Amino acid sequence: MMTEPTRIPPRDDRGTQPAPWRRPRVVLWTAAGVVTLGFLVALEIVARGYGFSGPITEQSREVIFAPESGPLLYGGLALTMVVLTWRQRLIALGVAAGVDIVFFLVRWALDADMNFGNGALWVVLGVAVLGLTRRTGHERTLLLKGTGLGLLLVAGHKTGDTWLLITSKTRATVLDAYVAAADHALADPSWLVGRFLNATAPVSTGILHVVYGQLPLAAALVGLYQLRRVAVERRFPAHHLVRTFLMIGLLGPAIYMIFPVVGPVFAYGTDGGAWATANLWPDTLPPVTDPRPIPFDGITPRNCMPSLHTAWAVTLFVHSRDGSRAMRWAGTFWLVGTLTATLGFGYHYGADLLAGVVFALTIETAMRCSAHGWDRAGVRLVALGTTVFAALLASYRWLPTEMAARPWLFGPLLLLVTGAVIYAYVRTARAARAAREREPKPEVPGQRPAPEAEESAEPADPTDAAGAAEAATTGTGTTTGTGTTGESGATDAKPELV
Repeated sequence: MMTEPTRIPPRDDRGTQPAPWRRPRVVLWTAAGVVTLGFLVALEIVARGYGFSGPITEQSREVIFAPESGPLLYGGLALTMVVLTWRQRLIALGVAAGVDIVFFLVRWALDADMNFGNGALWVVLGVAVLGLTRRTGHERTLLLKGTGLGLLLVAGHKTGDTWLLITSKTRATVLDAYVAAADHALADPSWLVGRFLNATAPVSTGILHVVYGQLPLAAALVGLYQLRRVAVERRFPAHHLVRTFLMIGLLGPAIYMIFPVVGPVFAYGTDGGAWATANLWPDTLPPVTDPRPIPFDGITPRNCMPSLHTAWAVTLFVHSRDGSRAMRWAGTFWLVGTLTATLGFGYHYGADLLAGVVFALTIETAMRCSAHGWDRAGVRLVALGTTVFAALLASYRWLPTEMAARPWLFGPLLLLVTGAVIYAYVRTARAARAAREREPKPEVPGQRPAPEAEESAEPADPTDAAGAAEAATTGTGTTTGTGTTGESGATDAKPELV
């Protein structure tokens, strides 16, 4: 009996069968890009209304003028270069350094502001131009994703600065008195750690200033470690540290607008100047009275609730668990150091830190589920984290005096609900990781199967044999091992080995 030969599905420009998930992801990336652009435009308009430039203007001017942060731009270049081969990376660094040298000489001759980083931004934009004009298909998408990742790192920093300026202009009063009263239930940790740092200065303060200030650098190193295989596998991992970092920075400042707080060193310390209620921090505990909003200046950012430094440090700690032993120890050190610095320098209350932990784990779970698929445990954890976070903010605002009057009840209760979110996250993350490890590994684009697998593979039925024969005769059955096809019309450049 004759059987109808199996029909080979049409192939894309990489010589592989189109994956069913590729089109939805393209739509998702496009929608995310449109939403991000709209958000940046809206933020630019609001900033202009208050008399200062927004993130789009600030980033655009750095193409020519002296950047605010050269290391930040080179950090964005480092993220972009994860899609390049080693030879291309050396060329990119050389071009970036050459452009910066030219800019340095011109600025020196004109006696203009001196800084570096323009070359890095030029190279990042050049990678985007290269992807649009000289690549097609998957290679184009990969280069554009690398460019977007690098630009988002810089844009996220600019967006955060703009958000902080907006909080200081739009929130004339702060709620520090409420949080300080609620913090009595936690034994006023900012005052305790502040005294400890004063007693151990300058050694402790010197170390913690480095830890606090270099948190973005530590996160970049962990992120680069997670993305180290992109140039080989020609695809990004489904989830990595940078995604959660950017989302925390995007959503966190919106909470600042709802719950404006400046921190004990400003509201109760010398850094607040004439706007401080009294010079109490860290030697004298603030009195527990009926809390009221405190009028404050139009300069100091209202950036305490939740503590985003705590949220970022928690995320760094979580993602460092998959690294080497040295990376795990470094993640733990940065978490402990960041928590100590935020309290000891008077930038945050203990209540801020609890909210930051819950906020970070909720966002991390949502980002992981968006990458690997939503399941019942993930939905429950996001709902739990959102509920606990909202309950914390509500209790800080409406129950501060009761919390201060009954620390034996509310202190353990605050720690209990935060610990419940941590416990639920650990259980959910472990179960999700075990489920992913049981799934078959996805194929790497352009990678040939192992020789022993080829020898042992046999057609299961005559239709498979017919399909294989047809593929062999048409020349569309295999790839070249480099991610390109054997067709004469292919335009993708051949990836180099790294």
